[in-house]
Parts: sequence; C-alpha cells; structure tokens
Amino acid sequence: MEFLPLVLLVLVFWLLVLRPSRKRQQEAQRTQAALEPGAKIMLTSGLFGTVVRLDDSTLQLELAPGTVVEVHRQAIARVVTDEPAPTETSTELPATDDER
Repeated sequence: MEFLPLVLLVLVFWLLVLRPSRKRQQEAQRTQAALEPGAKIMLTSGLFGTVVRLDDSTLQLELAPGTVVEVHRQAIARVVTDEPAPTETSTELPATDDER
C-alpha cells in the first residue's frame, strides 16, 4: 500500500507527458517520411516554401523564385494544404455613439 501513491504518480506522468510526446514525435516522423519534391511546407520558424530536393537529413526548400535554402528535416512544422486564404478583417473599431 505504501507504493500506491508512487505508482499513481508514474501513471499520471506517463498519461500526461510521455504518451502525448511520443504521439507528436511519431507524427513528425510520418510527415518527414511522406515528403516529396513539390510539397509545400511550413518550417518551425514560420517560413513557407516548396521542397525542391530531399536528402537523408536535409532538404532544399525554395522560398521564392530563385531563392533555395538548405534546411534540416527536423525544422519542418507541417505540410501545407491548399486551403483558401483567410479573409481580411477590418482593423477599424466600430463607431461609438459620440462619433455618430
């Protein structure tokens, strides 16, 4: 009975920390394995580009026409799908009663 709190603590740690971390790592590995030239990706730094060439641990990414950089595969945050661009929102505040 004196080990029950320790066992519960280890179980909670596994459920809250280790299990989600392992899932994120496996998802990142699947993303990196599925890459191919022409894929549009976002890096962890927020840069977007198109994969030009793949190596074992690096890839060449075209950021703009004629601008190709070499990055490590672990810098890939996600593959970008062709989703419609978000609509622009107005930065103007609505008029108050005093301004009307």
